[in-house]
Amino acid sequence: MSAGEVPTLAPANLADSWRPRVNPWIVTMTVMLPTFMEVLDGTIANVALPHIASNIGVSVDEATWVLTSYLVSNAIVLPLSGWFSSLFGRKRFYMTCVVLFSGASLLCGFAPSLGWLVFFRILQGAGGGALQPVSQAILVESFPRQKQGLAMAAYGMGVVVAPIIGPTLGGWLTDNYTWRWIFFINIPVGILSLLLTSALVDDPPYLIRKALKQLRIDYIGLGLLAVGLGFLQLVLDKGQRDDWFESRFITACTVLAVVGLIGVVVWELWLAKEPVIDIRLLKDRNFFSANILMFTLGFVLYASTMLIPVFLQTLLGYTATMSGLVLSPGGFITLFMLPVAGLLLPRVGPAWLITVGLIAGAASLFYLAGINLQVDYMSMVIARCFQTFGLAFLFVPINAAAFMFISRQHMSNATGIINLARNIGGSAGVSFVTTMLARRAQYHQSVLVNHVTQYDYGVLAFFQRAGGFLVGRGSSPTHAADQAHGLGNLLVQQQATMLAFIDNFWLLGVLFIALVPLALSLKRAAPGQAMPMGPV
Repeated sequence: MSAGEVPTLAPANLADSWRPRVNPWIVTMTVMLPTFMEVLDGTIANVALPHIASNIGVSVDEATWVLTSYLVSNAIVLPLSGWFSSLFGRKRFYMTCVVLFSGASLLCGFAPSLGWLVFFRILQGAGGGALQPVSQAILVESFPRQKQGLAMAAYGMGVVVAPIIGPTLGGWLTDNYTWRWIFFINIPVGILSLLLTSALVDDPPYLIRKALKQLRIDYIGLGLLAVGLGFLQLVLDKGQRDDWFESRFITACTVLAVVGLIGVVVWELWLAKEPVIDIRLLKDRNFFSANILMFTLGFVLYASTMLIPVFLQTLLGYTATMSGLVLSPGGFITLFMLPVAGLLLPRVGPAWLITVGLIAGAASLFYLAGINLQVDYMSMVIARCFQTFGLAFLFVPINAAAFMFISRQHMSNATGIINLARNIGGSAGVSFVTTMLARRAQYHQSVLVNHVTQYDYGVLAFFQRAGGFLVGRGSSPTHAADQAHGLGNLLVQQQATMLAFIDNFWLLGVLFIALVPLALSLKRAAPGQAMPMGPV
């Protein structure tokens, strides 16, 4: 193959018979490295944000652009991973992304100002955006269909381990060294990944080449996709902070996001001669349903993972370390159950496993919707473990169902789309519960305040007992009365916030239950049935 050619599709029998030249589990370990690195980096950066802000002399609110810039560029590149793989060759593109991510990490560590740090984070997000979908495509193609469940389980273990150790590692590096080391630690992992990928990973033979002059770059599709996803991510990330549509900036971003996303669908489906993103893959019923399920999984998982630490720290007074210890055991439950889900998948099929996962996740959320301010540590740990038990029966089967009837030639496009669904779902989930938490707390406080009157015997008894206690501690009667009323207001705020958390947990649980019929509608491949080799 000459350097001036790009890969395209080849005959089906090549895709059907090809296997990697090394053990596929060695390939799995190789491609998990950069995926682990990319997921780890996102969780570490969140912990270090206050330190970054103070070190470079900006407010924490301004420093959030360090996170937003990464998410925006990451979201734009995710669905383009299949197109870039076809343009440059998947192995070459994959290694380029590792170089870009690692090099940008080094530059982030040396960034002298917020402007430069944001710019380098954009480059890092562009490199990291394709790592997960391309890794997933390599994994799926390296295994026969009947073993893809175990492959996805191994991949899921890498994705799950990173968030478990990320906050702890980020806090330790920041406290003992400096925030710059959260970026420097990517360098040795990136170098190791490049060496292993170069030696062990190959492009499959059906990615043959055609002349570069025959390639038509879909500039309009690229532009519309960048506008739509970029501004959508800005809206989701900044919406609640800027009071949504009360802000002209958020309103303008929303309009641009809607125009871009509608435009890219119309252009790619009916007008583009060589689409940059293959939206037609969504015509496959399993793939379309799996994307809805993956979007919702990201929505609920990211939202609940954000809600639980906030609840523990703001209402129960837990430290950041203690709230992390509530979440961490659940991660180990997922690690243990992922291989079990992979083994059960070919025997039971994805529909029933996903249903079990949805019901288990919903049950844990409904349990959390019944807690109060006296809930103990172990009850929270058990609830989280039950939720993450369900997660193992969602991640693997959803991915397996998504790719069950997708041809190998379209795998890179498919993995990009479904990873985008999960990421956008996560952003939407965090944005939704953040808004709901603030607004439902205001609502419940207004309702509770109406019951705190001087004519209510229980309220009067509380103020009298509190005032008497404070007088006994040395306060004057007048000061004690003011303090008692202040304590009463604080209790009302706490109860209103508690009710807002309950509302959020309840809604997330209902959302999971509502997806059970969709999960049961998924088709299952007949024993020995191969994936179609032609276009979907």
